[in-house]
Amino acid sequence: MRTYWHKKPLLVRQAIPSFQPVLGRAELLNLAGQDGVEARLVQQLGDGQWSLMHGPLARRRLPRLDQSGWTVLVQGVDLHVQAAHELLQQFRFVPDARLDDLMISFATDQGGVGPHFDNYDVFLLQAHGQRRWRIGRQKNLSLQPDVPLKILTHFEPEEEYLLEPGDMLYLPPKWAHDGIAEGECMTYSIGFRSPKQDELAREILLRLSDPCDESTPEVVYQDPKQPAVAHPAEIPMPLLHFAREALEKALAEPLALERALGEAMSDPKPNVWFEPAQDCGLIEHVRLNQRTRMLYDTHHIFINGESYLADGHDAQLMRQLADTRQLAAHKVQQLSDDALELLSSWVDAGWAHSSTN
Repeated sequence: MRTYWHKKPLLVRQAIPSFQPVLGRAELLNLAGQDGVEARLVQQLGDGQWSLMHGPLARRRLPRLDQSGWTVLVQGVDLHVQAAHELLQQFRFVPDARLDDLMISFATDQGGVGPHFDNYDVFLLQAHGQRRWRIGRQKNLSLQPDVPLKILTHFEPEEEYLLEPGDMLYLPPKWAHDGIAEGECMTYSIGFRSPKQDELAREILLRLSDPCDESTPEVVYQDPKQPAVAHPAEIPMPLLHFAREALEKALAEPLALERALGEAMSDPKPNVWFEPAQDCGLIEHVRLNQRTRMLYDTHHIFINGESYLADGHDAQLMRQLADTRQLAAHKVQQLSDDALELLSSWVDAGWAHSSTN
């Protein structure tokens, strides 16, 4: 992290020795055809032309396996496959608030998505077959026009690597890269969240507008001294002052910004869903659902877009649950009645699972 993160690329030969894919080809392509799974089919059509098709991708819609130059990308495999989720846990030396998902790219010979760059850090782990990567510090970031993919117009590679299963390449943001399959291959991309400042500001402002206390009386704009006007379309200054005061009050609310940020960063993606538990029963050993995002700060526990004030021993145990994603039965027994009731509601909602193991 000190030497490479956000600074320069790193090639790690046999980062995971004797690595075995978490999914076979048939299983991955079957996953790409399911509803609720984000998948794309990219094809090189020759003469610099590309096609892009979004999933679900039924098997009959895919080209033949002996046809070269096509790629299927399946996003968020960790949300659907426990083994992929467990693999992603090896990258938690980066804060969870930044960790995004594990994408699997399956390609036939010469398949790829063209030279491009990402606005986020990425680890490219070779899972099956070989892929040749060309990378470079790209100054000219202009993109090809009339192409459904964000492909660089003038790619200038500086280094080249052939990755075998278990090899891994780390790339900082904005480093251009082009990966070409040499024979059939699968590559795992571990990506990270890099929220844009304006988008994060909008999300936080929306959450700041949610009332924290329903007992707080509503403040409604009033203008008893409003005179008659000759320019009715002009926004009155008192209304502008009222709006500015509303924003200042929202930001001045104790822990309001912390609460809004934590809720935003723990909110699952729109296509994520949970299946409620059929019979919760006695809460014993608890393990978070692989789709659950759980974070914390000094004062809060955040889980799947919701926030809870927490302190004392309960807070310590909840932070342990967030860090290790499980809580042993004897730890669960140490929770207060209120915290245990809250944990039970998470199990009921399918956000966590309880077992005797």
